[in-house]
Amino acid sequence: MSAAKPTQTLPSTAICTLQGSLLTLAIVTLLSFTFLSLKSLNSPSLSSITPPPATFFSPQAHVVQKDELNQAEEKEEEEEEVADEVSSVVFHSSEVFRLNYVEMERKFKVYIYRDGDPKTYYQTPRKLTGKYASEGYFFQNIRESRFVTDDPDQADLFFIPISCHKMRGKATSYENMTVIVKDYIESLIVKYPYWNRTLGADHFFVVCQDVGVRATEGLPFLVKNSIRVVCSPSYDVGFIPHKDVALPQVLQPFALPRGGNDVENRTILGYWAGSRNSKIRVILAREWMNDTELYIKDSRISRAIGELVYQKKFYRSKFCICPGGSQVNSARIADSIHYGCIPVILSDYYDLPFNDILNWKKFSVILKQKDVYELKQILKNITQAEFVSLHNNLVKIQKHFQWNSPPIKYDAFHMVMYELWLRHHLIKY
Repeated sequence: MSAAKPTQTLPSTAICTLQGSLLTLAIVTLLSFTFLSLKSLNSPSLSSITPPPATFFSPQAHVVQKDELNQAEEKEEEEEEVADEVSSVVFHSSEVFRLNYVEMERKFKVYIYRDGDPKTYYQTPRKLTGKYASEGYFFQNIRESRFVTDDPDQADLFFIPISCHKMRGKATSYENMTVIVKDYIESLIVKYPYWNRTLGADHFFVVCQDVGVRATEGLPFLVKNSIRVVCSPSYDVGFIPHKDVALPQVLQPFALPRGGNDVENRTILGYWAGSRNSKIRVILAREWMNDTELYIKDSRISRAIGELVYQKKFYRSKFCICPGGSQVNSARIADSIHYGCIPVILSDYYDLPFNDILNWKKFSVILKQKDVYELKQILKNITQAEFVSLHNNLVKIQKHFQWNSPPIKYDAFHMVMYELWLRHHLIKY
């Protein structure tokens, strides 16, 4: 057997040298990583110096992003503008109104049918005065607005330009009106595909008198399906609130300027003067025409007393009584708003204009017809502070009950268009 070789051991000096080298290498490595880490903190990130992939593959991508940014900024500016001009107090939800109004102005499109003879198609407004002026203003305003489109495929709603006001001005009988409207609508249904897509649910027409009810009697599906924009929005004559729109009846031009911020001049508790053409007006006159605190007359004030005495009484009155006439509506409501007199609504089954947008309780007094017997006490129970609040809020909504030509933001035309904009979401082809 051979003897095993003895194990060789490294000298102690060699071991120390090796350990020192490893330690030195570790220190150098640590210092290097530390240096690189500190440098990276003061250097731009990789993403900031590397162009995004879109730069290489789509030269227009950056432009699109900038356009979208600009549109977002413009929309934000528009929303801020609406917020500045809209009083939150008088709206059910000013935030909802603000957002929807901006969208409406940017996107809403209406197609106007151009067919029909002059007896049916409203070529030009018959007139912009009188108690049916709202109809004429709407026809003129929509043509002056940004909402009209010549492309029916881009339209959100379709406007059927039936003008009962114009037909009435031509001494057309009720029977002939019914025939004219029926023939006209049926011709549109045959000629175009748009009615049949929704059975007319995305169509609307505008009438500011009870004649419109008679003129459309020959077409039950028109009344049932289409959006009716009417001045007589009574629940007991087939008005459907979630579908139809209450058109404010505004008697323009106003004889005198707007009232407002003048509570100290209003010393008459309540005011009404008019004809007895409804049951509620008969009761109103009978009960209160001899009262010393309520100025109630059963006829319009005679011009012999003085010029514009009827209108000037609005400036001196705290509350203006607005009883329904032959219909639930009354032009006196818009008169009261214009002259700064708190309207006292005295009508049953009345869907007030812009009722789902404006909180009428903030600027008016709403009563049932049976409350006429307690009218004076109801008004006297309203404190001075409550009256001032109602009056200040009334001034804020005056612009919503004013027609202009051309139309301007937030006026009666734009409020009606806003109502239509809300309803166009109900059904969309």
